[in-house]
Amino acid sequence: MTIKIGILGGSGYTGIELLRILLNHANAEVTVITSRKYAGKRVSEVFPSLSGVTGLAFTEPDVKQLVEASEIVFTCVPHQTAMNIVPSLLENGLKVIDLSADFRIRDKTVYEKWYQEHSAPQYLEESVYGLPELYGSEIARARLIANPGCYPTSCILPMAPLLRAGLVQPEGIIIDSKSGTSGAGRSASTATLFCEVNEGFKAYKIGQHRHTPEIEQEFSAAAGRPVLLNFTPHLVPMSRGILSTIYCTPASGVTENELRCHLEDFYKTAPFVQVLPSGSFPNVLNVRGTNFCHIGLKLDHRTGRLIMVSAIDNLCRGASGQAVQNMNLMEKLDEGTGLKALALYP
Repeated sequence: MTIKIGILGGSGYTGIELLRILLNHANAEVTVITSRKYAGKRVSEVFPSLSGVTGLAFTEPDVKQLVEASEIVFTCVPHQTAMNIVPSLLENGLKVIDLSADFRIRDKTVYEKWYQEHSAPQYLEESVYGLPELYGSEIARARLIANPGCYPTSCILPMAPLLRAGLVQPEGIIIDSKSGTSGAGRSASTATLFCEVNEGFKAYKIGQHRHTPEIEQEFSAAAGRPVLLNFTPHLVPMSRGILSTIYCTPASGVTENELRCHLEDFYKTAPFVQVLPSGSFPNVLNVRGTNFCHIGLKLDHRTGRLIMVSAIDNLCRGASGQAVQNMNLMEKLDEGTGLKALALYP
């Protein structure tokens, strides 16, 4: 079984990470990869790391070409750009895995409050939020997947099972996340220049980061009632990885062992989520280049607060690897096909 794949917007970090994974996927054949900036150039000219691996060349984005050459299209383009092209792909019978934010927020009003006017709201209800451990059966039947954001992935995986079971209180949740600079994308920006980032450490978009409503949406769905939270992202001087620390309050009488056992049981058949042993906590170095999420937890008996820590690679589990995991489910393949890479350690 070979799946013909188009990558729309292949010259950014998520696009090239996606290509890297798919070139090692036994059932995937990338037939089209687009880039307005590099159209006509061989991929290996732009990304020498792929020299001798692929003869693909970037082409101008063209719906007709994608329809003729592909069965599934990964849209690795900015929000607003995706919503303008995804409807045409769906109308022509293609399946779409969208890595932008355009179809993640189910409520049109909420999306427009945090982003901009939505030009294809008719697809918001149909779109399936692509977190395989929570929505695997829906993903398997879907034709449009909204691939989750990187920060939300790192927060939802540790918290959703506990919220679903009523083991933690949905009020007063605080999330403190740190990301490497690749999370800002590949476009030139003063804020991500080496001299601006090296030896620095800062918070940004405090109280207004666009991943906030996405996290609140999934926490609310898990808790069965509206959840408001504080989410603060930070930029750290590393290329890739996210470490999220979540502070919340367990339900009355719940022990640390109960919390850990519930997470272990919830993820016992999940190939890419590892709940670490008591006393062990995640390090981004241990998930670098992989599709894994590592989770650690500690109940602080002095304050009564539960402290959860998760680590993912923002480009793989937080974007392209998760997108391939979704494709595997859609195509009835083993969930881990093409995603068995071990951590790039050290």
